Amino acid sequence: MAAAPPHVAYVAERFYDDEAPPPSTVGFTAWLRENLFSSPLNSALTVISVTLLALYLPGLFQWAVTHSVWNASSLRECRAIMDASFGEGVRGACWAVINERFMQLIYGFYPSALRWRPNIAFVLLLIAMIPVLFETMRSLLWIAGGGLAIKAATTVVSLAQGDGFGPLQSPTTYFMVGALVLAYFFGGREHRRKWLILSALFPVIAYFLLWGGAFGLDRVPSSRFGGFLLTMIIGVTGIAASLPIGIALALGRRSDMVFIRSISVMFIEFIRGVPLITLLFVASTLLNYFLPPGTEFDLILRVLIMVTLFASAYMAEVVRGGLAALPKGQYEAADAMGLTYWQSMRLIILPQALKISIPGIVNTFIGLFKDTTLVAVIGLLDPLGLTNPIRADSNWNGIVWELYGFIGFVFFLFCWGMSQYSMFLERKLRAGDRR
Repeated sequence: MAAAPPHVAYVAERFYDDEAPPPSTVGFTAWLRENLFSSPLNSALTVISVTLLALYLPGLFQWAVTHSVWNASSLRECRAIMDASFGEGVRGACWAVINERFMQLIYGFYPSALRWRPNIAFVLLLIAMIPVLFETMRSLLWIAGGGLAIKAATTVVSLAQGDGFGPLQSPTTYFMVGALVLAYFFGGREHRRKWLILSALFPVIAYFLLWGGAFGLDRVPSSRFGGFLLTMIIGVTGIAASLPIGIALALGRRSDMVFIRSISVMFIEFIRGVPLITLLFVASTLLNYFLPPGTEFDLILRVLIMVTLFASAYMAEVVRGGLAALPKGQYEAADAMGLTYWQSMRLIILPQALKISIPGIVNTFIGLFKDTTLVAVIGLLDPLGLTNPIRADSNWNGIVWELYGFIGFVFFLFCWGMSQYSMFLERKLRAGDRR
């Protein structure tokens, strides 16, 4: 390199490679410093948390896994197996009650020979939800393929036990094969609108599948419904119906028409001021006094109406918060473009308001799904309601934690799934705001 001119103070004569960053700022050490030991208070909380986990987690793991029993016909047999295997007085989880009563916890008292009908209704629900939640139907390939893989594994177990090809020959298997073929050939983005229109027919088909009474299907009374089947019926119906009703109520509350605004405000404030359990009692008992003598009004249908109205009031306030968060300029811009009220709401206002309200909407959905357990107080046997007849059986009298733990874990999976989809949707929509 040539010598530097006399008027230049300094010119580098060689280049040096970049040095590695300090070890404390990268890798696992940096993550620990930033997330667990960033301050004296956080360090103390980390030490306390680790200590509590070290004290209690091994015992919980021992109770739930290493000293648990999965195959037994009674609680007494479970304890006998524990005494023989792990020592006298050592107690673990008796998951045998879940193994023995699993189908009852899922289907309630739904006839076992007809359980293919709720299975198909559940697959229909997935088919109806996928084009709403995702851009294409290709996700159904994974769902149907996973379902067929489970059926194949069940068939292998059935063959090993000498029971034949029963699981693989069920109506649900043929239906999933059809869903797999449809998703493969018509799952592209260009067919999404067709699937959305077709999805509107799925609730009607699911109703006739579950209750029957038409098209040659045997009638199944509502008293036979229970378990997570009942939870899914109430939760999915309430979630699907409360959102559009809540949007209408939110728009009505902000309306300039005094009558519509007054009706919306009175409905919202009344429903929000009354506990859900009170509305369920009204649906189960008091509503009969206002109906003509001899009128048969299905109890589950009454519960669906009350749960939907209850969730709609809370949904209306969530959506109203999103509408209030939009700057006034959005409304003025829609007016300046010459759009009508409904055009501006459909194209400009509501998309932005619902985007803002996603956390609140999903939070309301999660709360509604968990509130379905309240139907046990009016005699419907949801999963929590089924714990009483299971524990009343002399074989399982005295078992508590295993039933509640399993039910809580299933509810956690559903609620965690809704929460994860909410964050996925927020990230996806936030990407459109980047400049």
